[in-house]
Amino acid sequence: MSLFNRRILLMIPLVLAACGFEPVYAPGGSGAALNGKVAVSAPNSVDTYLLVQNLEQRLGRSATSGSEYNLNVNVSIAFQRSAITSTNETNRYTIAGRSSYTLKSNETGQVIASGTVENFVSYSAAGSTVSTLADERDARKRLMAILSDQIVNELYAAPGLGS
Repeated sequence: MSLFNRRILLMIPLVLAACGFEPVYAPGGSGAALNGKVAVSAPNSVDTYLLVQNLEQRLGRSATSGSEYNLNVNVSIAFQRSAITSTNETNRYTIAGRSSYTLKSNETGQVIASGTVENFVSYSAAGSTVSTLADERDARKRLMAILSDQIVNELYAAPGLGS
C-alpha cells in the first residue's frame, strides 16, 4: 500500500475553495483591487520616504486626486546596542521599527484596514566611521522594505477588498 494517495491531492482545491481561499492576483482579488488605486500619505522623514517609496513600488503609484483609497502611514524607529565588548565598545546595533497604517476609502471615508507592523534589523559598528554610517543607512533601507512588505501583505489579506 502506498502512503501517498492521489485522491487527497485532487481534494486540495476543493478544501481551499471551501475555506474562502482566493488568490490575491486573480481577477477581482485584493491585489487587482489595490493596484494603482492607493495614494500613500506624503513622507515627513527619510525613513517615511523610504517606506512610501517601497509601498508605491508594490502597490503602484496613484494620482492623489484620482485614487480610490488613501493609505496613511506613520513610522517610528529605536536604536539599541546589541554587541558590547568588555571595554564598553559597541560592535553591533539593532534598529527596531514600527509602522502603523490606515487604509481609507475616498468614496465613503470608511476605514477598510488598519494595523501596526513591527520588525528589526541590525548592522555592524566595528569598522570605520564611514563604513558604520553606510551600514546604518543600508539597515534603515532594509527595515523600511521589510515593513512595507508586511503592510502590503496585511492589506492583501484584508477582507472586503476583492470584488
